[in-house]
Amino acid sequence: MCAIIGVFNHKDAFAQVKTALALLKSRGKDGFGIASEKKIQFSKSLNSIKPLKEKNILGHALHSIVNYVPQPLKDKIINKGINKRINKGTLVANCEIYNWQELAKKYQLKTDNDADLLLKLLDKYVLKKLEELDGTYAFAYWKNNQLILARDILGVKPLFYVHTNTNFTFASEKKALLKLGYKYVQELNPRQILTYSLKENKTKIKQRGFFTYSPEHQEDYTHIKFKTLQLLSSAIEKRIPKTKFGVLFSGGIDSTFIAYYLKQKSYDFTCYTAALDSETTPIDLIYAEKIAKEFGLKLKVRKIKVEVISSYLKKIVPLIEDSNVVKVSVALTLYLACELAKEDGCKVIFSGLGSEEIFAGYERHKRSLNLNQECLSGLRKLYERDLYRDDVISMDNNLELRLPFLDKKLIEYALKIPDKYKIQNDVSKYLLRDISLDLKIPYEYSFRKKVAAQYGSRFDQAIEKLARINKFASRSAYTHQFYPHPNLKLGVLFSSGKDSTYSALIMRRQNYELTCLITIKSENPASYMFHTPAVDLAKLQSKAMDIPLIMQKTKGEKELELKDLEKALQKAKEKYHIEGIITGAVFSTYQRDRVEVICDKLGLKIFSPLWHKPQEQLMSELLHNGFEFIFTAIAAEGLDKSWLNRKISEQDLQRLIKIKEKLGINIAGEGGEFESLVLYCPLFKQKILLKETEILEESKNTARLTIKKTKLVAKYT
Repeated sequence: MCAIIGVFNHKDAFAQVKTALALLKSRGKDGFGIASEKKIQFSKSLNSIKPLKEKNILGHALHSIVNYVPQPLKDKIINKGINKRINKGTLVANCEIYNWQELAKKYQLKTDNDADLLLKLLDKYVLKKLEELDGTYAFAYWKNNQLILARDILGVKPLFYVHTNTNFTFASEKKALLKLGYKYVQELNPRQILTYSLKENKTKIKQRGFFTYSPEHQEDYTHIKFKTLQLLSSAIEKRIPKTKFGVLFSGGIDSTFIAYYLKQKSYDFTCYTAALDSETTPIDLIYAEKIAKEFGLKLKVRKIKVEVISSYLKKIVPLIEDSNVVKVSVALTLYLACELAKEDGCKVIFSGLGSEEIFAGYERHKRSLNLNQECLSGLRKLYERDLYRDDVISMDNNLELRLPFLDKKLIEYALKIPDKYKIQNDVSKYLLRDISLDLKIPYEYSFRKKVAAQYGSRFDQAIEKLARINKFASRSAYTHQFYPHPNLKLGVLFSSGKDSTYSALIMRRQNYELTCLITIKSENPASYMFHTPAVDLAKLQSKAMDIPLIMQKTKGEKELELKDLEKALQKAKEKYHIEGIITGAVFSTYQRDRVEVICDKLGLKIFSPLWHKPQEQLMSELLHNGFEFIFTAIAAEGLDKSWLNRKISEQDLQRLIKIKEKLGINIAGEGGEFESLVLYCPLFKQKILLKETEILEESKNTARLTIKKTKLVAKYT
């Protein structure tokens, strides 16, 4: 892994590139390079590179794994015995391409390493061969008046950019662009290729395809096991470096599988794990030591006490640029293990990340109606949720992270494995566990129940204790002190009902900024996508929360209404610079998947914090969090007009539970049983008072509330 940076159409381009490289130097300590259109300089020391006056500059910090090939790269053409760089592009790349030698042979290219292969392919074919690359990458290719930015479609390698009225800048990490004084930094969505015109100062986005989950494989289970093992073996083998390397080891099935495979093949490596030093030994440490002893693995452990955790968090939280408690506690575990590997002289570290998403390892997978569809959705979000955190943590320790479970060919195959082979008898990742058993990994380890890293290391518990000791209201408030900025600026896809409002509250409490509300007003009361009763009250709720509202009208025609949603999201992105969207989706894959596709197209991240939350738990949490809400429409047996226009209480929840037991309704209203309106919650600075209403009854079990007059009052009224 390396650092890349570029500044275009800026009078201080060289100074900005040099400043960014100084900040990103941990990503590459084997040398630095800076290039203008006419000149390229390399040096082991950044300070020895001479200033360049041009307004367009590329920069690179090298972490050398395959040969020593400094960047930026520009191919030379021999013309009458004189070296001339003519009509060729310049490349800066952060890449690990595993099939570079095969591609070099296929296209008859003489290359020194993977970056050199990438340059020659781009020079000759531009982007036509991009999908043939097997590996991970983020690169910028500059030729004449055009700059191209791209990254691998999962987003293993990071890339951020800023486009202003006068210039364009990109870098491997967001913090580098913020350091340069830029305000509205965007992450390049992995499913997009960005082209920038230097002459016109304009950008264009090209969409890329992603993985698919159909049609399912029709082979029998024995063949699927055999093929999966082949692909797993290949994914590990192609990532084994010639330099010293290690394995991040938790004693879970993913890291155990990798370590066991490497041991059976007689590779020389060391396992690294980290945990809280406490009276009760963390479960991951128990299993890591037990498995290492049984298989004869070299294992090194770092244990730290609660008292020293804050000193690590002061560095780690700003490093990952995120104070989300889950991310922070996982990052702490990862950082300590990487620190050990760095001290050991490793340059590459293996991780089991990604197994959960391709083999269905989370609880939400068990509740999914379409398992591979759920896996695909998780893969889309991986770059925001896990990959950036793990990249910056490993690179700060001068380690390249290798992720065999995120191998392209393995994912393509795994997403089409029938659901019944991934989850059996409530056992997640059944196929992987069964393969492990066949390889003689004992049942106790092969079928060990998943424990998330933050719990297995006990660091989540330690952070909770520190929050209490230091008298913070929550763990999020405690971690926020180390990075007192919003994690991301988010828009809320807002219906005026309980689910979208509660989702917004959850994300606010996790230190995300609620930048605007986005409401779609449908003319069709039977809209497939959007909540329609009381939607006009969103304006009043916006005022009560003091969060601006974007209201977009739609005719509500199936599928066509999605274009209106896209318009609204684009407007929110341009006006409020949002980086992602919050949805209140709970079980509707119809809605969730369509919103995800639009967000991916617009380069927006998506958050659905209520996804597959149990119905009773969801309703109970609303009441315990001080939500005051009413039903504005009912349409289900067991409900009648008496449910309308009164605040829902704990007693009402118990009644809904009894109706569910008798008639099978969804007590959270996900089946259209009712629509809700929030009058007050912790996000509101004022309460909504309904002054004049009317109930329209269509039948015994179908009725709607019409709200005619409202008023905002003090929240203590």
